[in-house]
Amino acid sequence: MSEPKRLFFALEIPAPIQQQVIQWRAAQFAPEAGRPIAAANLHLTLAFLGEISDQKQQTLMTLAGRIQQPAFTLTLDDAGHWPRSRVVWLGSRQPPRGLLQLANLLRAQAARSGCYQSPQPFHPHVTLLRNAAHQVAIPAPGFHWTFPVTEFVLYSSQFSQGRTQYQPLARWSLE
Repeated sequence: MSEPKRLFFALEIPAPIQQQVIQWRAAQFAPEAGRPIAAANLHLTLAFLGEISDQKQQTLMTLAGRIQQPAFTLTLDDAGHWPRSRVVWLGSRQPPRGLLQLANLLRAQAARSGCYQSPQPFHPHVTLLRNAAHQVAIPAPGFHWTFPVTEFVLYSSQFSQGRTQYQPLARWSLE
């Protein structure tokens, strides 16, 4: 029997946009603002699953494969700082309905399968900085990145050698 894996469903940020966001972040936030997230780890979590068994993973993958939903366009044009969780984030002022529906479906499936889901409302965001313990100046509006979302991904979160890496395990297309 294998060890449980720490998994989550997410949207992948396209590589060119990852690089643009990383450059923007470097220009906007001082190095002491927080610990930057690696470009390859930038994503938008749809549903966190936690530590789950292979059997539960298979069940959730089967359920994810049944989702039929149209593709949508996502615009990242908002940013903020959550002092309590010490996170600086990038988000969407007007999240598309498709994003909210997809997240709600995945979170509901996860909850029915026994994966704890936060009672907090879903707030779609990409974590830019962690350990942002002090007040962080958020850039004025005017920044934005837009891209088509044509799939969602099941990721495994692995911590080794002092670093967290996200490994894609499966992908599902949106229509």
